[in-house]
Amino acid sequence: MIRQLAIGKVVMENNLIQAPLAGYTDLAFRLLVREFGAGLTVSEMISAEGVVRSGARSLALAETCPEERPFAVQIFGARPEAMAEAARILSEKPIDLIDINMGCPVPKVVRNGGGAALLKDPKEAGRLMRAVVAASRVPVTIKIRAGWDDRTKTALDVASEAEDAGISAVTVHARTRLQGFSGRADWRIIAAVKEAVSIPVIGNGDVLSAEDARRMFEETGCDGIMIGRGAIGNPWIYREIIALSRAGTRGDAPSPPSIIERRDVMLRHLGMLAGLRGEIHAARLFRKYAGGYTKGLPGSADLRARVNCARTCGEIVNLIRQYFDRTLQSVIAE
Repeated sequence: MIRQLAIGKVVMENNLIQAPLAGYTDLAFRLLVREFGAGLTVSEMISAEGVVRSGARSLALAETCPEERPFAVQIFGARPEAMAEAARILSEKPIDLIDINMGCPVPKVVRNGGGAALLKDPKEAGRLMRAVVAASRVPVTIKIRAGWDDRTKTALDVASEAEDAGISAVTVHARTRLQGFSGRADWRIIAAVKEAVSIPVIGNGDVLSAEDARRMFEETGCDGIMIGRGAIGNPWIYREIIALSRAGTRGDAPSPPSIIERRDVMLRHLGMLAGLRGEIHAARLFRKYAGGYTKGLPGSADLRARVNCARTCGEIVNLIRQYFDRTLQSVIAE
């Protein structure tokens, strides 16, 4: 289940990858999941046009540090020329892989021909991929979906084009663009792509626990797994998958995080954000993570509401400590 994975010349310690999630997978979050066992992290998606224009915001999304390697940068766009130039610029930075976003379902992205819109025409997608591969100094991967909709499931054709174009690995999100993030992911498409190509195939979609990861490996034969929303507020999912793999046939369930660990990881994440983005920005950015860390715990809705109103990291630290002190006391009382 868990093993080293080679993507081109890049050898990952394991085959678990943190998916790019716009607004979530900044450097602080990526470093955190690396601590819990992710073998590869990927930037938030970056506009190729923004990179070509030397946009500061676009280039800032590619920020990394030595502790994060190996590290991939994901780019999106529709024009092969812009995508190729962005790949050339970014591959001169300290990164290890370039990933092409061919699965984003967001209307403003697909309206301009990027993201999942590329799935509509596999041949044109192949032309774009060839341009990026030719321009990049590092291996190039793609992230696709099952297809545009149920009538246009082009994953197999796009994956074949990718292999012919020199793409080093393909990640398959097992939903169509029409589904977005709703409904169930159909893992059968991952298995079909795995049978169709010889490059590594990464499975993605509905992996929210270690047991989900085990089933995806078994049912699809995929070479690795990319985890998206399942890691938000839950970075220990990587540790749990690795523990389940090591347990093997014994079937030992990995231990969930304790209440104290939840508290400590929340505080650590907040501190990392503050160190990288400054206290004011960190207090605002942390709001979206708080719910995931306390999901299922009593009184968590009140904590989320209070964190959303907090203006400084100091306020949030106090709120977290007070909440977990009360939660711990109630557990002891039981």
